[in-house]
Amino acid sequence: MMWKLVVPVLAAVFTAGLGALVGGLRDIDVNDEGARNALNFAVVKHNRGTNDLYLSQVAEVVKVQSQVVAGTKYVITVRMGKTSCRKDSVNEVCAIHQDLAKARPYLCTFTVWSRPWINSISVLDEKCSV
Repeated sequence: MMWKLVVPVLAAVFTAGLGALVGGLRDIDVNDEGARNALNFAVVKHNRGTNDLYLSQVAEVVKVQSQVVAGTKYVITVRMGKTSCRKDSVNEVCAIHQDLAKARPYLCTFTVWSRPWINSISVLDEKCSV
């Protein structure tokens, strides 16, 4: 008689535990193709949106997370730095300044929503701080 009571309770606890994970943000590999595309898109948008004359580039990827939401939402935290390349330069390879005063490092978190099957990608949020 006791087993009939315990099994449904354990099943309910187990299912509730899984429910908390479904649809939530999860850490993913920095080399994930979708995450890399999302980051590249966010950095281009970031550079277009700043008043700086010079491009910024990613110095380090700190954390990458994804969430399935009618597509994939990526939350990517990176350390950024300034380069010597002007924004109007075309297809130039730009390294971040070695001199910290010129590189002016800062931290950004980009939230990007990607739906590749309809060729849609957008930056939902961008938070940067020094």
